[in-house]
Formats: sequence, structure tokens, C-alpha cells
Amino acid sequence: MKSPLPYVVVIDIDHINGLQTARIFNDRNIKVIGIAKDLRHYCARTKVCDKIVKSNTQTSELIDTLIKLGDDFKQKPLLIASQDTSVLLLSRNRERLESFYHIALPTKEIVEMLMDKPAFYEFAIKGNLPIAKYFLIKNRSEAEMAVENLHFPCIIKPPIRSPLWEENTKIKAYKILDKNEFFKIYDMCCGWAEVLMAQEWIEGTDVDLYSCNCYFNNKGEPLVSFIAKKLRQYPPVTGNTSLGIECRADEVRDASLDLFRMVNYHGLGYVEMKRDVRTGKYYIIEPNIGRPTGRSALAEASGVEILYTMYCDKIGLPLPKEVEQKYIGVKWIQIRTDLMSSFYYWRKGELTIKDWFKSIQGKKFFAVYSLRDPMPFLAEIATAIKVIFNGLFSRLFKSGKNYNESLDNNNISSSVEKVKS
Repeated sequence: MKSPLPYVVVIDIDHINGLQTARIFNDRNIKVIGIAKDLRHYCARTKVCDKIVKSNTQTSELIDTLIKLGDDFKQKPLLIASQDTSVLLLSRNRERLESFYHIALPTKEIVEMLMDKPAFYEFAIKGNLPIAKYFLIKNRSEAEMAVENLHFPCIIKPPIRSPLWEENTKIKAYKILDKNEFFKIYDMCCGWAEVLMAQEWIEGTDVDLYSCNCYFNNKGEPLVSFIAKKLRQYPPVTGNTSLGIECRADEVRDASLDLFRMVNYHGLGYVEMKRDVRTGKYYIIEPNIGRPTGRSALAEASGVEILYTMYCDKIGLPLPKEVEQKYIGVKWIQIRTDLMSSFYYWRKGELTIKDWFKSIQGKKFFAVYSLRDPMPFLAEIATAIKVIFNGLFSRLFKSGKNYNESLDNNNISSSVEKVKS
């Protein structure tokens, strides 16, 4: 494989994070190899990769695939994982991979701590970091104790999603309004994980959710950072960003960088924080480490070159000049999920057509849609149409699940909000 610059190998190309990452490097004429578990996924229909290799990115098969692939490169490529599971696999197998690839990750111990919620929250409490009150639940008596000491609303989620949890649901967490719902949800999912976490809900809406993306070099120095906030998300109230915008929030930036400095961090970092509308205080929701996020692409579209900075730093090229955020108001949108979120708020009377048009005005970066790489978006729409047809057929003849359940495995009600993974 010949290239004027080393390749980038993107794991999880069958995910929006992987697709966006591949497009960013392709736009810079840096060649990309993608690795996907599901070649039929709409994101894997992209044409920006030199090739896409099929491999199970959630098992050791990924490591064997990477080692086999590594022998083919003339120059050592940069290796980027796009999902938490593959980040863990890279971290735990880095000795086998480092002779083939450049890998930007902190020590194994730091990776494990930051990705394990109980360990991270214990670290956060000792470090006096702002987090919401939580309880770990291993049995019914601990669930009863948590209920007596928590303020509602709260959420229930597994500290780490096990294969058994994934087999039963794609939902990451449940928002609960009262004690009765708490035990109903607990009884439903207590067998899916050895430990559950109950955590108090921070009052606020979609627009009170902020994030900081950053990159630290191997000396623990932050080379670049980028702040954004949500405007809408799907599922509504909780979930993944469907419409976001870059913004200024110095408190979020400072808290995020301080967190990573405390552990001598290296690699891509991300911290999500929420502003409590009652007090104005920002609380850490969770960190994501070692991988790009949706806001990584928003940063690049806003002129803050986070991913390219990592590439230059690891490959040994001069660092890019564009690392300062200019706050020009670029938005990031995933069309399908934002339409679903907007429809939800419109039905509730909380979003008018005029306000919707206003919300999507301005310069935008599209999560999936691209004129130069149209197949992922066309495949996504085709999948959505198929699901709509199947949903209508099911309702007419089988009393099946509704469209949103079929498409995203989420059921949004007024009392239980589900967080999509």
C-alpha cells in the first residue's frame, strides 16, 4: 500500500463516529482503511475508504485482523477506534499492536478507570469533581436503600453494559419519575447486569447539555479543545445529539481539561456536562475516552482540527495552525433523528414550525448526508422507509411495534425516558 502520508485505520466504520472520521481524513487526501462488524450498515456504504474489512470489532477477532492487516503497510498508520468496546480492546492488547500502529491512549489503568463508571465516580468524589449523587445496586435491599436516599427524577443504568444487557435492550439508561416506576424498571432489568447504578437527575433541558472535545499529547498537554451544546436530542429529554451547536462555556472547558490533567491523559478526550437550571452549576455526566464523537466532526467543520492535530502529533508532522475555537455558530445535525425529535416536541406544543426552521438555519455539518458520499444517507433513508412499511404492516396485521421502536429500539413515554446507546 503506497501513500504519500501514512494511512488511518478507522475501527467501527459501521457507526456515525467512524463514518465522520473517515470522511474528515479523506477530505485531507489521507487514505483510510475501515473495519466494520456489519457491512450492511448504512454507514459502511461509504466510498471514502480504500477498502472496508469485515471483522467482529467487539471480540479478539479485531486484534487478529489488525495484526494481519498491519503487515501490509509501508508506513506505520494511525489507529482510531470509534466505540467504547473497541477502545478497551485496543488498550488491553496494545503490546501486540504498537509495532504496527500509532495508538493514542493513556495507560491501561487510566483507560479502565475512566471507562468504569463506579471507579470513575469514586475518583471524581476524591478529586472533588462535580458529579450527581449516585448509588450502586447489587440486590433488592440496596435498591430499597437507594430509593430512600435519592431525589426523583433519577436514572437507572448499568455501570458497564454487559453482553447480557445488550441482548435484552439497546437502551443505555432509564429515566424514572417516582418510586413505583423505580421498582418496575429495576425488576425488569436487574437480571441483565451484576450491578446497576441509580443516579439523581440534573434538572434541565436539551440546551443545558454541554460537551468538551480535546486532544492531549503524550506529555499530558492539551493541544486543542472544543466546546459545544445540544439543541435537540433523540430520544427527547435524554439521548444522543440530533442537533447541536458550537458555543462558549469556559467552565465546561476548564473542568474537562482539569479532569484529564489529573490523570496525565493522552489521546482524544470528551466530557459531557449538564447545567442544573436551579443552581446554574455544571455537573459531569460522563467522560468518553480514546475515540472521536459526533462533536469531533463539528469541531472540524468549525475550523478546530482535533482529529488532524492527533494525526500530526502521532505521525510527527507540524501541528495545524487552526486549533483556536472562533465561535462562529456552526451546527451539527443528524437529519433523521432530528426530524423524529422535532416531531415529538411539535406534538407536545413545545416547537412551532417557525421555530423549527429558525433552529436549523446557518452553517451546518451533516452527520450522514453528503453530496460527495451519498450512499450512507440514501441507505439510511431506505432503511427508514422499510421500517415504516414494516411498522404499518405490523400494526394492521400483527399489532406490532411502532416505527420508532422498530428503528431505534426506543419507546418514549411521559414517565420513562430511554437513553439510546
